[in-house]
Amino acid sequence: MRDQIAGKEIMVTYCSVCRTGRVFDPIVDGHPETFRLVGMDHFNAMFEDSRTGSWWQQANGEAIAGPSKGSQLPELDSYQLTLGKFFELFPQGKVMDADPSFLSKYDSLGKYEFGKSKSKLTGTDSLSWKEKSWVVGIRVREKSKAYDWNDLKSIGTIHDVVAGQPVALILSEDQQSFKAFLRIDVTQSIERLPGDFLSVGKDTLDFRGASIHTGEQVLYPIYAYQEFWHSWRTFNPQTEIYVP
Repeated sequence: MRDQIAGKEIMVTYCSVCRTGRVFDPIVDGHPETFRLVGMDHFNAMFEDSRTGSWWQQANGEAIAGPSKGSQLPELDSYQLTLGKFFELFPQGKVMDADPSFLSKYDSLGKYEFGKSKSKLTGTDSLSWKEKSWVVGIRVREKSKAYDWNDLKSIGTIHDVVAGQPVALILSEDQQSFKAFLRIDVTQSIERLPGDFLSVGKDTLDFRGASIHTGEQVLYPIYAYQEFWHSWRTFNPQTEIYVP
Protein backbone atom coordinates (compact mmCIF):
# COMPACT_ATOMS: atom_id res chain seq x y z
CA MET A 1 0.00 0.00 0.00
CA ARG A 2 1.38 3.42 -0.97
CA ASP A 3 0.76 6.59 1.03
CA GLN A 4 2.41 9.84 2.09
CA ILE A 5 3.34 11.10 5.55
CA ALA A 6 4.51 14.71 5.87
CA GLY A 7 5.00 14.73 2.11
CA LYS A 8 7.21 11.63 2.12
CA GLU A 9 6.29 8.59 0.03
CA ILE A 10 6.02 5.34 1.99
CA MET A 11 5.13 1.76 1.12
CA VAL A 12 3.35 -0.25 3.81
CA THR A 13 3.59 -4.02 3.31
CA TYR A 14 2.27 -7.11 5.06
CA CYS A 15 2.53 -10.85 4.43
CA SER A 16 -0.14 -12.86 6.23
CA VAL A 17 1.66 -16.16 5.56
CA CYS A 18 4.75 -14.92 7.43
CA ARG A 19 2.91 -12.41 9.64
CA THR A 20 5.50 -9.82 8.65
CA GLY A 21 4.73 -6.11 8.55
CA ARG A 22 7.34 -3.78 7.04
CA VAL A 23 7.32 -0.13 5.93
CA PHE A 24 9.75 0.89 3.19
CA ASP A 25 10.96 3.96 1.37
CA PRO A 26 9.92 2.99 -2.20
CA ILE A 27 13.09 4.34 -3.83
CA VAL A 28 15.17 2.23 -6.25
CA ASP A 29 18.44 3.68 -7.56
CA GLY A 30 17.27 7.15 -6.57
CA HIS A 31 13.94 6.84 -8.40
CA PRO A 32 10.44 6.57 -6.83
CA GLU A 33 9.14 3.12 -7.74
CA THR A 34 5.85 1.23 -7.90
CA PHE A 35 5.54 -2.45 -7.09
CA ARG A 36 3.16 -5.32 -7.71
CA LEU A 37 2.76 -8.67 -5.95
CA VAL A 38 4.11 -11.51 -8.11
CA GLY A 39 4.20 -14.51 -5.77
CA MET A 40 6.00 -15.97 -2.76
CA ASP A 41 9.52 -17.08 -1.87
CA HIS A 42 10.05 -19.14 1.30
CA PHE A 43 6.34 -18.45 1.92
CA ASN A 44 7.07 -14.70 1.90
CA ALA A 45 5.43 -12.18 -0.43
CA MET A 46 7.50 -11.21 -3.47
CA PHE A 47 7.19 -7.81 -5.22
CA GLU A 48 8.27 -6.75 -8.70
CA ASP A 49 9.19 -3.14 -9.41
CA SER A 50 7.80 -1.60 -12.59
CA ARG A 51 11.01 0.00 -13.91
CA THR A 52 13.68 -2.71 -13.63
CA GLY A 53 11.48 -5.79 -13.21
CA SER A 54 13.54 -6.87 -10.19
CA TRP A 55 11.96 -9.09 -7.56
CA TRP A 56 12.03 -8.00 -3.91
CA GLN A 57 11.41 -9.96 -0.71
CA GLN A 58 8.86 -8.40 1.63
CA ALA A 59 10.44 -9.62 4.88
CA ASN A 60 13.71 -7.75 4.41
CA GLY A 61 13.28 -5.49 1.36
CA GLU A 62 16.08 -7.22 -0.55
CA ALA A 63 16.09 -7.69 -4.32
CA ILE A 64 16.96 -11.32 -5.07
CA ALA A 65 16.47 -11.36 -8.85
CA GLY A 66 16.81 -8.89 -11.72
CA PRO A 67 19.03 -5.85 -12.38
CA SER A 68 18.69 -4.60 -8.78
CA LYS A 69 19.73 -7.95 -7.23
CA GLY A 70 21.51 -7.35 -3.92
CA SER A 71 19.97 -3.91 -3.41
CA GLN A 72 17.96 -3.11 -0.31
CA LEU A 73 14.87 -0.94 0.13
CA PRO A 74 15.41 1.47 3.06
CA GLU A 75 13.18 0.42 5.96
CA LEU A 76 11.24 3.05 7.91
CA ASP A 77 10.34 2.91 11.60
CA SER A 78 7.08 1.14 12.37
CA TYR A 79 5.53 -0.37 15.48
CA GLN A 80 2.76 -2.87 16.14
CA LEU A 81 -0.03 -1.15 18.04
CA THR A 82 -3.75 -1.65 18.41
CA LEU A 83 -5.85 1.21 17.05
CA GLY A 84 -6.73 2.21 20.59
CA LYS A 85 -3.08 2.36 21.64
CA PHE A 86 -2.19 4.27 18.45
CA PHE A 87 -4.67 7.07 19.20
CA GLU A 88 -3.65 7.08 22.86
CA LEU A 89 -0.03 7.77 21.85
CA PHE A 90 -0.78 9.84 18.75
CA PRO A 91 -4.11 11.63 19.36
CA GLN A 92 -3.68 13.68 16.16
CA GLY A 93 -2.90 10.59 14.09
CA LYS A 94 -4.87 9.50 11.05
CA VAL A 95 -6.09 6.12 9.85
CA MET A 96 -6.65 5.25 6.22
CA ASP A 97 -10.32 4.57 5.48
CA ALA A 98 -11.27 0.97 4.78
CA ASP A 99 -12.36 0.22 1.22
CA PRO A 100 -16.14 -0.41 1.44
CA SER A 101 -15.83 -3.05 -1.27
CA PHE A 102 -13.70 -5.23 1.01
CA LEU A 103 -15.38 -4.77 4.38
CA SER A 104 -16.43 -8.43 4.54
CA LYS A 105 -12.82 -9.51 4.02
CA TYR A 106 -11.57 -7.14 6.71
CA ASP A 107 -14.11 -8.55 9.13
CA SER A 108 -13.00 -12.12 8.35
CA LEU A 109 -9.45 -11.37 9.56
CA GLY A 110 -10.49 -11.21 13.21
CA LYS A 111 -9.51 -14.82 13.90
CA TYR A 112 -6.15 -14.28 12.23
CA GLU A 113 -5.39 -11.22 14.32
CA PHE A 114 -6.04 -13.11 17.56
CA GLY A 115 -4.18 -16.25 16.45
CA LYS A 116 -7.31 -18.34 16.06
CA SER A 117 -7.17 -18.98 12.32
CA LYS A 118 -6.98 -22.67 11.37
CA SER A 119 -5.80 -22.05 7.81
CA LYS A 120 -2.82 -24.16 6.71
CA LEU A 121 -0.93 -21.08 5.54
CA THR A 122 -2.02 -18.43 8.04
CA GLY A 123 -3.10 -20.46 11.08
CA THR A 124 -1.29 -20.08 14.42
CA ASP A 125 0.19 -22.78 16.63
CA SER A 126 -0.46 -21.88 20.26
CA LEU A 127 2.58 -23.88 21.40
CA SER A 128 6.07 -22.37 21.49
CA TRP A 129 8.79 -22.63 18.84
CA LYS A 130 6.65 -24.44 16.29
CA GLU A 131 6.61 -23.41 12.62
CA LYS A 132 3.50 -21.28 13.11
CA SER A 133 4.25 -20.08 16.65
CA TRP A 134 4.45 -16.34 17.21
CA VAL A 135 7.79 -14.80 18.09
CA VAL A 136 9.07 -11.26 18.42
CA GLY A 137 12.33 -10.71 16.57
CA ILE A 138 14.81 -7.96 17.45
CA ARG A 139 17.82 -6.78 15.44
CA VAL A 140 20.72 -4.84 16.97
CA ARG A 141 24.03 -4.17 15.17
CA GLU A 142 23.25 -6.81 12.54
CA LYS A 143 22.63 -9.40 15.26
CA SER A 144 19.19 -10.90 15.77
CA LYS A 145 17.32 -12.60 18.60
CA ALA A 146 13.90 -14.23 18.85
CA TYR A 147 11.53 -14.10 21.83
CA ASP A 148 8.66 -16.52 22.32
CA TRP A 149 5.32 -14.67 22.36
CA ASN A 150 4.06 -16.96 25.13
CA ASP A 151 7.04 -15.97 27.28
CA LEU A 152 6.42 -12.28 26.63
CA LYS A 153 2.74 -12.62 27.58
CA SER A 154 3.74 -14.42 30.77
CA ILE A 155 6.58 -12.08 31.78
CA GLY A 156 5.30 -8.78 30.36
CA THR A 157 8.70 -7.07 30.36
CA ILE A 158 11.90 -8.79 29.25
CA HIS A 159 15.33 -7.33 30.00
CA ASP A 160 18.08 -8.78 27.83
CA VAL A 161 21.31 -8.09 25.95
CA VAL A 162 21.61 -8.34 22.16
CA ALA A 163 24.97 -7.84 20.40
CA GLY A 164 26.35 -6.48 23.66
CA GLN A 165 23.59 -3.86 23.87
CA PRO A 166 21.11 -3.91 26.81
CA VAL A 167 17.52 -3.97 25.51
CA ALA A 168 13.99 -4.23 26.89
CA LEU A 169 10.92 -5.76 25.27
CA ILE A 170 7.60 -4.61 26.75
CA LEU A 171 4.08 -5.92 26.11
CA SER A 172 1.15 -3.56 26.52
CA GLU A 173 -1.77 -4.23 28.84
CA ASP A 174 -3.85 -4.88 25.72
CA GLN A 175 -1.71 -8.01 25.10
CA GLN A 176 -1.19 -7.02 21.46
CA SER A 177 0.84 -3.80 21.29
CA PHE A 178 4.53 -3.98 22.15
CA LYS A 179 7.72 -1.91 22.02
CA ALA A 180 11.43 -2.68 22.19
CA PHE A 181 13.94 -0.16 23.53
CA LEU A 182 17.67 0.25 24.02
CA ARG A 183 18.69 0.58 27.67
CA ILE A 184 21.51 2.79 28.93
CA ASP A 185 23.23 -0.18 30.60
CA VAL A 186 22.43 -3.57 32.09
CA THR A 187 21.58 -2.01 35.45
CA GLN A 188 18.77 0.12 34.02
CA SER A 189 15.44 -1.49 34.92
CA ILE A 190 12.13 -0.70 33.24
CA GLU A 191 8.86 -1.42 34.98
CA ARG A 192 5.48 -1.24 33.26
CA LEU A 193 2.95 0.60 35.40
CA PRO A 194 -0.86 0.56 35.13
CA GLY A 195 -2.01 2.42 32.04
CA ASP A 196 1.11 1.35 30.13
CA PHE A 197 3.29 3.98 31.73
CA LEU A 198 6.92 2.99 32.20
CA SER A 199 8.96 3.58 35.34
CA VAL A 200 12.67 4.23 34.72
CA GLY A 201 14.59 5.39 37.78
CA LYS A 202 12.78 8.44 39.14
CA ASP A 203 11.09 9.25 35.82
CA THR A 204 7.77 8.09 34.41
CA LEU A 205 7.50 7.60 30.66
CA ASP A 206 4.70 6.98 28.20
CA PHE A 207 4.66 3.85 26.04
CA ARG A 208 6.76 5.67 23.41
CA GLY A 209 9.60 5.97 25.92
CA ALA A 210 9.19 9.74 26.40
CA SER A 211 9.08 11.46 29.80
CA ILE A 212 5.54 12.50 30.76
CA HIS A 213 7.04 15.49 32.59
CA THR A 214 9.42 16.96 29.99
CA GLY A 215 8.48 15.18 26.75
CA GLU A 216 12.14 14.21 26.34
CA GLN A 217 12.82 10.87 24.67
CA VAL A 218 14.44 8.81 27.44
CA LEU A 219 14.30 5.35 25.88
CA TYR A 220 15.09 4.87 22.20
CA PRO A 221 12.97 2.34 20.28
CA ILE A 222 14.52 -0.33 18.08
CA TYR A 223 13.05 -2.53 15.36
CA ALA A 224 10.96 -5.39 16.72
CA TYR A 225 8.66 -7.63 14.71
CA GLN A 226 5.93 -10.09 15.65
CA GLU A 227 5.86 -12.90 13.11
CA PHE A 228 5.76 -16.64 12.65
CA TRP A 229 8.83 -18.52 13.87
CA HIS A 230 9.41 -20.14 10.47
CA SER A 231 9.68 -16.69 8.89
CA TRP A 232 12.04 -15.13 11.41
CA ARG A 233 14.31 -18.19 11.32
CA THR A 234 14.37 -18.22 7.50
CA PHE A 235 15.34 -14.58 7.06
CA ASN A 236 17.56 -14.48 10.17
CA PRO A 237 19.35 -17.85 10.00
CA GLN A 238 21.92 -16.87 12.66
CA THR A 239 19.29 -15.72 15.14
CA GLU A 240 19.73 -16.39 18.83
CA ILE A 241 16.84 -17.66 20.96
CA TYR A 242 15.88 -16.07 24.26
CA VAL A 243 15.62 -18.47 27.19
CA PRO A 244 13.97 -17.02 30.33
